[in-house]
Amino acid sequence: MNAQTIKRPASGKGRGKPAARKAPARAAAASPWPAGSGKLARYAFLALVAIMAIVALIALDLPGKALRATGAATGEAGFKVASYQIVGLKNMERRKVDAVVTDELRRAAEEAPIGTDEPAQALVDLDCIRDSLLQFGWVKDARVSRRLPDSLVIDLVERTPSAVWQNQGRLSLIDSEGVVLDAVPVDRMPDLPLLIGPGANAKAVPLRRMMDSVPTLKPQLVSASWIGGRRWDLNFATGETVSLPETDAAAARALKRFAKMDSSTGLLGRDMIRFDLRVPGKMIVRVPPGATPPPATNAEAAQ
Repeated sequence: MNAQTIKRPASGKGRGKPAARKAPARAAAASPWPAGSGKLARYAFLALVAIMAIVALIALDLPGKALRATGAATGEAGFKVASYQIVGLKNMERRKVDAVVTDELRRAAEEAPIGTDEPAQALVDLDCIRDSLLQFGWVKDARVSRRLPDSLVIDLVERTPSAVWQNQGRLSLIDSEGVVLDAVPVDRMPDLPLLIGPGANAKAVPLRRMMDSVPTLKPQLVSASWIGGRRWDLNFATGETVSLPETDAAAARALKRFAKMDSSTGLLGRDMIRFDLRVPGKMIVRVPPGATPPPATNAEAAQ
């Protein structure tokens, strides 16, 4: 019998692989958020909660009550308003400033948990005082500050009057920018140029610039009438009227030519009635009956 050699298969070969074992499924953790919601939804929810909390605080006035309580505590510690000082007051009536300040002090005293004649400094609204003062024409700027331990300082910057505006029978002081400062009694007219007519105050700035360009004529100007909302008639101390063309540029050019002729030939002070410069390149002179017109270039006499 022939011996047979039996070969064993290599280790691992020919044997089936064991099936992979599945991990047991874990139960999903319970979540208050809807399925599929992301970070954006969570942030939106938290923002809504925060807004509701803020609205509740405002509705209950908790921040205001806390602020007033803190302010009152500083007042009890001695930081009250027992007096105030006004700096820079020159022309404006003091009683108007006093009224603004005392009204705010009275309000601050009433806001305190326990009323007092001397309110705490922390409860006085300095911005409110400043805003009220800026409503007056005289006040160009104002600064209100606390001075420890028990006073306020009101520092005013007043406007400078530069002319009187006459409109519909009323006289008002105005500054160089045309801002109305105060009413002017007829018996207390200041020595300032007079601007006449509706809207004349709004044209004060271009008029001032134009007169600054003719320094020989500026001191002689007595009044300026704004005609028809379009142009100026200038009235000088010597009695003559100079009628200027429309538009600021044309009026400035015509007035400069007139000033040059006046310096060379002496147009003003010769008892003329009117110098009309409205026609470009010409000057029409209105003279009294029997008078001789001035020897000016391109001048036409009109009786």
